[in-house]
Formats: sequence, structure tokens, C-alpha cells
Amino acid sequence: MEAQSESSTEEIKHLRRCINDLLSILTLPATWTGGTAPRIVGNLLDALVRMLSLDFVYAHLKDPTGGSPAEMVRIRPAWEGNPQPEEIGKRLRAWLENHPDKVSPPVRISFDERDIALVLLPLGLHGDMGIIVAGSERLDFPQQTERLVLHVAANQAAIGLQESRLLSEERRNSSDLKQRVAQRTMELATINDELNKAHAQIIQSEERWRSVFENSAIGVALTDLNGRFIAANPVYQKMLGYTEEELRQLSFLDITVEEHRNLNWALIEELLEGKRRQFQIEKQYRRKNGSTAWVRNSVSVVPGTERVPRFIMALSEDMTEQHEAKGALDKARSDLAQVARISTLNALTASIAHELNQPLSGVITNAGTCTRMLAADPPNVEGARETARRTIRDGNRASEVVTRLRALFTKKETATESVDLNDATREVIALSSGELERNRVIVRTDLAGDLPLVTGDRVQLQQVILNLLRNASDAMSTIDDRPRELVIKTERNESDGVRLSVKDTGVGIDPQIEARLFEAFHTTKDGGMGIGLFVSRSIMERHQGRLWAIRNQGLGATFILAIPCSTNT
Repeated sequence: MEAQSESSTEEIKHLRRCINDLLSILTLPATWTGGTAPRIVGNLLDALVRMLSLDFVYAHLKDPTGGSPAEMVRIRPAWEGNPQPEEIGKRLRAWLENHPDKVSPPVRISFDERDIALVLLPLGLHGDMGIIVAGSERLDFPQQTERLVLHVAANQAAIGLQESRLLSEERRNSSDLKQRVAQRTMELATINDELNKAHAQIIQSEERWRSVFENSAIGVALTDLNGRFIAANPVYQKMLGYTEEELRQLSFLDITVEEHRNLNWALIEELLEGKRRQFQIEKQYRRKNGSTAWVRNSVSVVPGTERVPRFIMALSEDMTEQHEAKGALDKARSDLAQVARISTLNALTASIAHELNQPLSGVITNAGTCTRMLAADPPNVEGARETARRTIRDGNRASEVVTRLRALFTKKETATESVDLNDATREVIALSSGELERNRVIVRTDLAGDLPLVTGDRVQLQQVILNLLRNASDAMSTIDDRPRELVIKTERNESDGVRLSVKDTGVGIDPQIEARLFEAFHTTKDGGMGIGLFVSRSIMERHQGRLWAIRNQGLGATFILAIPCSTNT
């Protein structure tokens, strides 16, 4: 009986240690905010060596830009020789080459005359971010709880590495949002310090763990495997407006808005079939007062024993203010775009009015003069005839203004000249540089040095180039996981003409709308008129040229214009 009691005590201690380790791992991302990939992984390696008493833990990180990979290692203090990451990486390479980037069963290898058990953990989907290798001489390594800690750690590291790539975009939020993020980061760092100080005492006292649970500055909720609440700390209660007793009468699905329930429960089921070790979800909860709150949950299953069943733990952060701030920022950007469109229309109207005003004023003046000459006694027929000729002249001037404006939509010939397409392109780039910089577009040029001149209307050709640049910039406006790169290239084509291409790394061309890409009044942009590409193709056709688009083999799309060379070059 005494032996059974001691066994139960050890099980409880082991479970507490597992909970402690999971809490430590799950709270580590709070210390990674603003950190680089080596810092994130180094911090995680330190924690794993300390928590699991590993002999060593090694990380191989891939460079997302295609550069050389980085290697890191943490060694237990008693390991003699203090081997460097490159040395351990070299020793492991033969083993790693025989193991694909997936979770593999532990194997044992000889390492410096030690019999070491190794566990391979991929970082990201199929190890696209790298791998972590944990090694221990213990014969029972890894135990079930150690496997859980290692897998949760790998998932948290992958999340931290992904978030570090998105950090540059986060820094572009409004100053007020930046202040809140900085303040929140400090709060989470303080919470993390408090939790780390309390972890050593959690192993010895369940009451001490309860104290940390209740005083945490982030929401923590525990549910059974059916989703019914077991416990919720004060922050969680305050966030949703329920008391702990009220929550115990509910499940997490009861307070989840309907459109998020199916996805949430599907993820929970994957967590309980063992398809996932941990997941994050951002969803809406219904507060007790009827309002809704956006909450980011990090959810995992805490393994149990024969005496203590498994339960689900969620660490929750209120994201309502961030969602509201983003909505306000999106509205401000939309309002600014509307102002820009109105401003452009006003400028065009003023230009047309200015060009028409002068000849029309002449027509009115000459018509009045002609009327007075004919009304004279005797009538001044010769003077009236000359005045009528001036009236006709001014009327023709006004007609020419209208003709030039209509030239974009008609097949009539326009005034042409020899145009250096490289110079015309450079002027358009200079004109658009401010907008491109604001949109974080990287412009690269590859302009042929021996490019012949073309014949055409320089302004209209520049209008086509400008429209292609702006469309490419718009196509990359939602891209955050890769550089927004725009490449402009000029070259001779096969038919002794000139080609200009604009290549982007944006969202590409939807096959469903590809056939209608150059139709008038067809647009995928909010607030767009749908005439930009239609007018651009019309201009190229009047220059005996062509304009078309292709989908890139990789990312984005390329728009290409071709135009014959000038006959005098």
C-alpha cells in the first residue's frame, strides 16, 4: 500500500513536471518578440537542455533567402571537449542524410564512445525551416512526456520563426498600435519571468501552481476532452465576463460564435487522434453581455495518468483591440484612395476645361464681332468674312482638343515621333518612385544597351508603361511572405522589333478571369474602373504593336508589350 502511494506521488510529480515544462515551452514565444531566428532557436535549445537533462541538442536552420544554413548546439556542462556546432553537424550528417525531414522513431548511434539516443524534429511543414536533433545517453529516452515536450517545442519554434519573418510588416502599424504592442510585450516578458520563477516551486506544491495560474496576466482555461470547462483564471473570466462557476456549466463551443465552431472542433479532434500536438486558432467568443471578443488561443492536450485523466489547456490572449485598430486602418486607407481618385478626376477636368476655354472664348468673341459688322450701315461684309474665318479657326482648335482626348479610344492616327523606350521607361519609374517605395516594391531594371528607337506617341506609350507598373504594384500589395520585386526589362524581339516586360511576384492571374483580362470595365480591384488594360491594349494596337500577359512559372505574372522599330533606325 505504501509502495502504491509512493508510485502515485511520483506520477503526480511527473505530471506536474510535464505541465511545468509545457507551460515553460508555451510561454517562450513571449520572449521571442522582435528576435532573430538564431535567438529564437538558441533560447529554445537552452530550455530543452535544462528541462529534459539532454546530453546535447543540435539545430540546423535553413536560410529562407537561399543563403548558407546556420548550425547551433547546446551541450550539458559535464560533456568534455565542448564540441562546436559544425563538428556535431558533421558527425550527424551521415545519419541525417538517411532520415527524411519528418518525425522519426529514436535511434541510437555511437558518439565519442557514447551510446546516444537521437530524436529528429522537423521545423515547419516537411522541415522547410530546418530541424532539431535531441540526444541523450539515457536508455529510456525519450519518454512519452518528453516526446510531447519536444514536439510542442518544435511547433512553438516553427511558429516563432514564422512570426519573425512577418515582424517587418507588424512594425508598420500606427504609432498607437506600436505603443500597445510594446507595452504588451513588456507585460508578457514580466509574466514569463514570474512563471519561470514559480516553475521550480510548482513541482513541490500544487497550491503554488494554482497561485501562478490565478495570477497570470494572460487567460488560461482548462477543459475536459469534451470541451467542458474545468477551470479558468481571473484574466480569462474578465475577458469574457463569466465567473468560473458559470463557465463550468458551459463548454468552449457554447461561447464560440457559430461560424468558428466547426473548424475549432475539427482541430480539437485532430489533437485527440494524435494528428496534432498543439495548434493555434484566432476566433470570436461571445461575452456574457452579448458582445464579441477576438481571442488567440494556443491549445494543447496535457497527458494524464491512471489517477489523473488527460485535459485540454488553452492559453488565451484578447486580440479585440488589434482587430479594431486594423479595421480602422483599412478604412483610412480606403478613404485615402477615394480622395486620390477624386483628386485625379479634378485634375483631368481642370486640364480639359483649360484647353477648351481659350478657343471657345475666341469663337464667342469673333461671333459677336461678326454680328456687329453685319449690322453696320452699310454692313462691313469683308470684315465680317475675316471674322468668320477666325471663328472657324478657333472652332477647329477646340475640335482638335476633343480629337486628342478621343484619340485614346479611336483608330485615328496620332502625332508620332522617334522614341527611346529606355528613356521613356526611366521617366515613368522616376515619376512612380514615391508610390512604389510606399508600397515597399523593389524595382529592378534590365534595359538593353543597344535598343533601337520606336515610332509612336511618347506620352501614350508612357501611359501604358505607367499602367503596367501600377497594376504590378497593386498585385503585390497583399504579399507579406516574400519580397515585392518588380523587374522591368527591354530587349529586341525576334521580328526586329522591341519588347518591354514588367514582371512581378504578386498573386498571379486567376485562370477564371484570364480571358477577360483586357475587356473594358472588367476589374478585380475595389473601386477600379476596369479600363486601364483595355486602353493600354488599344494604344499598342494603334502603334501596330501588341500587349499580352502570361502567368510566371513561379510566382506572379508578366505583362509584355511589343512594338516595331522606327523605320529610320
